[in-house]
Amino acid sequence: QVQLVESGGGLVQAGGSLRLSCAASGSIFSINVMGWYRQAPGKQRELVAVITSGGSTNYADSVKGRFAISRDNAKKTVSLQMNNLKPEDTAVYYCNADVTTMRLMKGDYWGQGTQVTVSS
Repeated sequence: QVQLVESGGGLVQAGGSLRLSCAASGSIFSINVMGWYRQAPGKQRELVAVITSGGSTNYADSVKGRFAISRDNAKKTVSLQMNNLKPEDTAVYYCNADVTTMRLMKGDYWGQGTQVTVSS
């Protein structure tokens, strides 16, 4: 079994910063893409940022220049540094990982979500 555990959400004023972290554990052989998605009330879940095992990144246009994703392959962690936060960034943020297990089965795994609230 594979688990993703997020931390770092909270309440911050507009213009402030937060750092989200996610740690993967369990029966993991390798992790290809790791990333962050978010879901605001009444909206669909959307991609925020993803990073491959080789370090290639992709960001939503709405966060480019403000957010930075990074990962530590050895520790199986991914982080999201969020700067200059805006009220529209308010959402539940979910960690995601494309995992190959020790049984060489591929799966898409999600964390439980962490709330980020940006006040104006």
